[in-house]
Amino acid sequence: MYPGLSHGAYEALHAHGSEAQKALYLPKLTSGQWTGTMCLTEPHCGTDLGLLRSKAEPQADGTYRITGQKIFISAGEHDLAENIVHLVLARLPDAPAGSKGISLFVVPKFIPNADGSLGARNGIYCAALEHKMGIHGNATAQIVMEGAVGTMVGEPNKGLAAMFVMMNAARLGVGMQSLGLTEVAYQNAVAYAKERIQMRALSGPKNPDKPADTIIVHPDVRKMLLTARAYAEGARAFAMWTTLQLDKELASDDEDERKECADLVALVTPIVKAFLTDNAWIATSHCLQVFGGHGYIREWGMEQFVRDSRINMIYEGTNTIQSLDLLGRKVLGDNGKKLKKFGKLVQEFVEDEGTNEAMQEFVNPLAELGDKVTKLTTELGMKAMGNADEVGAAAVDYLRVCGHLVFAYFWARMAKVALAKKDSGDPFYTAKLATARFYYAKLLPETAGLIRSCRAGLAPLMEMEEALF
Repeated sequence: MYPGLSHGAYEALHAHGSEAQKALYLPKLTSGQWTGTMCLTEPHCGTDLGLLRSKAEPQADGTYRITGQKIFISAGEHDLAENIVHLVLARLPDAPAGSKGISLFVVPKFIPNADGSLGARNGIYCAALEHKMGIHGNATAQIVMEGAVGTMVGEPNKGLAAMFVMMNAARLGVGMQSLGLTEVAYQNAVAYAKERIQMRALSGPKNPDKPADTIIVHPDVRKMLLTARAYAEGARAFAMWTTLQLDKELASDDEDERKECADLVALVTPIVKAFLTDNAWIATSHCLQVFGGHGYIREWGMEQFVRDSRINMIYEGTNTIQSLDLLGRKVLGDNGKKLKKFGKLVQEFVEDEGTNEAMQEFVNPLAELGDKVTKLTTELGMKAMGNADEVGAAAVDYLRVCGHLVFAYFWARMAKVALAKKDSGDPFYTAKLATARFYYAKLLPETAGLIRSCRAGLAPLMEMEEALF
């Protein structure tokens, strides 16, 4: 988390900082001599940043004096680096109300001298560290600013757009945290399941020389392990593909390709963040369950993965916010243009493999789900024209359906490779194909219930009067 936040701070300054800010801060953030934070949340406002109250008073020398309070600031205070570079959202005295009146400032813990050496201690302090359910390996701080010296990043009242550079990077990073937690929980659970003996297989003893069978013989233990494995390997393929799109967006010589990749990254960023973090919560819980009562005991380490995974569904925009972003802005906001670009990838794959008999068990469900997503999107768009709250009613289920469409696409691609290599004798491909079949048989069918829930609409949620809650 520490280098991840520093990377995001670097990107925001690289995209929107002045030449002087870049020269002063970027080398030290790159080397790790200084680390970065993002200071957004305040006690009275989380996601609704338009309510923030931190103030920035302009000074004669071009700097600003910033006063206010921030909470939940990851890596907000520590002694792992000689300086901490806080990126702080605050309001100018004449700023308009709401999110259109937010500016971004760089506020270092120690004010650097012109040569980059450390100067005076700045008026930005850690008032307390939060006592959290998980992620105890990272300091989460309450920050108080008392006339702290800062310099503006970008233009006045346009700080939120600049900060989104860092926020989008953080959202991808949170997805990677969840992938890591899914994988480490899976590895521990598999090792335990191969050694722990409990009861006999229903079909008869599998370890007759022992008083009981290892628990990996039991179908439901297999289901829990394979759920974690399928979500980890699907996420890894998805993450690698997203990374490739980012590389091409930044480095391609073809302007059309850069635009195409930028649109795809914008579309899938909320899916990376929300779908992978939801799956990690499911997977780490399953892997704890494999340990039985031992999983709940701290010394085994499994409960830490569950606690650590839970925050990922909350921060950098709750998963509901990600879902609203996907359905409301990324899909309906441009009449499905970005979604059609990913749909084209699915369609091309289905057409290419349509006559491949060995691929039918993957291609047919993938094509069917693609059609269902298209129809569901159109239906929700029509409903939203009558009542925008219909988006809020369907968004979370809709994102999960889209997440499964993405995973189904990558699992089909992996299955194609594994089928071509299945006679190679390499157990990697045998396991990959088995996991692909498990995903399609046991996890993808979740979409049927989710689509039905989407179509149930707003009425079941709003029928009860507020006083009856």
